[in-house]
Amino acid sequence: MAKCRVFGIDDSLKEVVPGGLYMKHLFGKHISVAVVKFVEGAGRDLPAKAHAHGEEASLQVSGGCSVFEGLGAPGDLEFVMDEGDALIIPGDVMHYGGNRFEPAGISLRLNVVTPARKEYGPEDTTPYYPLKDRETQA
Repeated sequence: MAKCRVFGIDDSLKEVVPGGLYMKHLFGKHISVAVVKFVEGAGRDLPAKAHAHGEEASLQVSGGCSVFEGLGAPGDLEFVMDEGDALIIPGDVMHYGGNRFEPAGISLRLNVVTPARKEYGPEDTTPYYPLKDRETQA
C-alpha cells in the first residue's frame, strides 16, 4: 500500500554543477517532483537546454526565473516568474529557462511533472538536468 511522504524542500540536495546547481527528485506512481536550486556565482550562467516532457507545474520558491516557450531563438515567448509565482507548462511544449537571484544569491523552484520524468534517474542519485551544453538524456 502506498504511503504519504514528507520531504524538506532545501534538504539533501545533490550537487549537479559544483557551487552552482543542486537538486533532488522524488517519484510518485504517476508524477515526479524535483527541487532545483541555483546558487549565484557558478549558477549564474547555467541556462537550460530547450526540452519537452509531460505536463509540468513549476513553483518559484525564492528568487525568480524566466521560462521561455520555444527552441532558444530570438522572439521565443517569455514568462517571467517572481517568488511565489507558479506556471503550468503543457505536455510536449518545448521550453527552457534562465534565473534571477534573490539578495542571498539563490533561485529555488519546485517542479511537478506528470507522467514522471524518468530521465532524472533513480531517486537518491544525482539527477540529470538539461543544461544547454549537455546532451539530452532519454
